[in-house]
Amino acid sequence: MPDSPNPLSLTKTQTQTYSYLGPAGTFTEAALAQVPEARDQVWRPVNNVGEAFADVISGRSIAAMIAIENSVDGGVTATQDALASVPNLRIIGEYLVPVNFVLVARPGTTLADVRVVNAHPVAYGQCRNWLEKTLPSHEHLPSSSNVAAASALLDNTQADAAIAPPGIDKHHDLVVLASNIGDNPNAVTRFVLVGRGNELTAPTGADKTSLIIELPSDRSGALLEMLEQFATRGVNLSLIQSRPIGDSLGRYRFVVDADGHILDERVADALLGLRRFSPKVIFLGSYPRADKRPIEFTSRYDDGIFIEARDWLRGLVGGEPAE
Repeated sequence: MPDSPNPLSLTKTQTQTYSYLGPAGTFTEAALAQVPEARDQVWRPVNNVGEAFADVISGRSIAAMIAIENSVDGGVTATQDALASVPNLRIIGEYLVPVNFVLVARPGTTLADVRVVNAHPVAYGQCRNWLEKTLPSHEHLPSSSNVAAASALLDNTQADAAIAPPGIDKHHDLVVLASNIGDNPNAVTRFVLVGRGNELTAPTGADKTSLIIELPSDRSGALLEMLEQFATRGVNLSLIQSRPIGDSLGRYRFVVDADGHILDERVADALLGLRRFSPKVIFLGSYPRADKRPIEFTSRYDDGIFIEARDWLRGLVGGEPAE
């Protein structure tokens, strides 16, 4: 099969719009800056994941950059749930952004004055230990984004301070009360670029395949049967997270990242097993890993082994002697 083109390069000579969770200055914008095809194009900040995906589905944007996982806080459930409910979306790339935070306030505010902290829930979770130690009696006011948390300080007095990205004081009339307040200095957020259509990026040998899988029933061993579809083909999972389907108690879907590309024989065979097992499998895409780390697996799961096995079976069915 010939290499499939990058969906983002098909209209390279045309000006395209990319949506991202704004406003300007967010970590999501920093992730979008890593996309070569997005340079010199139109970047459209949106308020939430639903709006970003609506832009893609309607054709207003060619793709949207969305946070999907954090090394400290885990999966971003709003993104995972939206991917499960919005059809015809395809992940076409992933990008990693190191994450750190500062605590900012209006000029004249001191750390001792802080009672209410405005913060995006994910950012708040990554700074919780510092906040509980430094401001043990604080209250949390949720915000739609890290930058919005900071800019809201200039619009109202609901919060005394905000958790924001470093450098925010260069864009707004705010002062930094504390720097490096994240609990984990190695924290990284993983972002995905989501487009529309059925185009596949070509395999690179360092790929990831994202899926959403529903269990057929709430019974003993159902999850194990799902995992066996990967284990028996030598496919490693780098992410598995459960999310409620919502139609009844005990009904779950699983967000899964598998090492490899759908055009790899072992991954394709695992998907065939899943399709027989699960009432609903959503293929979100196969795309290059951000860390470019080659996928490792034992030789008995090489593509040639699967191809030889199929040829052997065809020989049996066709009446040819099996070797």
